[in-house]
Amino acid sequence: MVGLNSALTIDDLKKLARRRVPRMFFDYADSGSFTEQTYRTNSADFQKIYLKQRIARKLNDLSLASQMVGLDVAMPMALAPTGLTGMQHADGEMHAAVAAEKAGVPFTLSTMSVCSIEDVKSVTTKPFWFQVYVMRDKTFMRNLIDRARDAGCSALVVTMDLQLLAQRHKDLRNGLSTPPRFTPHHIWQMATRPMWCLGMLGTNRHSFRNIVGHAPNVSNLRSLSAWTAEQFDPELNWDEVKWIRDYWGGKIIIKGIMEPEDAKLAAATGADAIIVSNHGGRQLDGAWSSIRMLPQIVEAVGDKIEVHMDGGIRTGVDIARALALGAKGVYVGRPFLYGLGAGGEAGVTKSINILRKELEITMALCGERDVRKLGAHNIQSIEF
Repeated sequence: MVGLNSALTIDDLKKLARRRVPRMFFDYADSGSFTEQTYRTNSADFQKIYLKQRIARKLNDLSLASQMVGLDVAMPMALAPTGLTGMQHADGEMHAAVAAEKAGVPFTLSTMSVCSIEDVKSVTTKPFWFQVYVMRDKTFMRNLIDRARDAGCSALVVTMDLQLLAQRHKDLRNGLSTPPRFTPHHIWQMATRPMWCLGMLGTNRHSFRNIVGHAPNVSNLRSLSAWTAEQFDPELNWDEVKWIRDYWGGKIIIKGIMEPEDAKLAAATGADAIIVSNHGGRQLDGAWSSIRMLPQIVEAVGDKIEVHMDGGIRTGVDIARALALGAKGVYVGRPFLYGLGAGGEAGVTKSINILRKELEITMALCGERDVRKLGAHNIQSIEF
């Protein structure tokens, strides 16, 4: 049986996490909406991109160092914003942020995190990024942005593809809630994961701490659910992004771009970067994969705005493919969540190191010494 120390792949970490995390929370991370077609296609389409092998190139002094929105990074990868991270492992967002900082890659905290902005600030020494959903309550929004500013966050990631929440069948079947309900079914799930339970008993962070106590009249899970259901804005438009940009005054990254026209509109807002993303296949089921849309979007915006991508990455080879197709950086969500569930901070570090090693070897065998030199010339063929 593979353990954390002997894990060689992200899939190894996934198998470990499945054994250690209660099913309702593992499934929350490892699922998509409706039939999960887009969730599966996000990863499958990477296998249709073939790289050129080059030989007899000098491969000393290999470098993965790059920049994302002007920030120096040890490799062009960030940890994506993921909800309920603190339910994969006790104080999960804090562990992931520390691992990311040590690795020299950005960590992005979700609005729907279990640990708060202030919690993550308390364990980090460098700026992290913060992701916001555009909600109707502008007083809450201003307060949330103020808190991110006070914590020294260096970029705001604005997610634009959640005007309404798609249905994820696994969550409904599992009766997902945070904190978990104590039905016989849920008690059994937790009882068979004793290390997870011990961790949760050792922390008081069990709910959405960016919202509870900060939103009006939200003091518990029931009031939180009612408030959240009313807050996602079906009238969300580009004017909201401009309002956030002006109020924030710092770097803005827009997440959820899947069409060239939307990429152009995002660039016109004055944002610093966009993320080609379909929310990990968790929103519009039946949409194309992020990697399939990436080249079209890169071509549409040219050098008007920095283009990143998110969705389906499971190996460093996938990262190399995305960079070769024009992305200036990528985001990984499930890979680090599997690591977190498998072994806390050490597991997240393991996931980053696996991806780093795979990317470095892939880059070198493509004949490149500098990750920033990866480009279309490294692509042999694309079969989609």
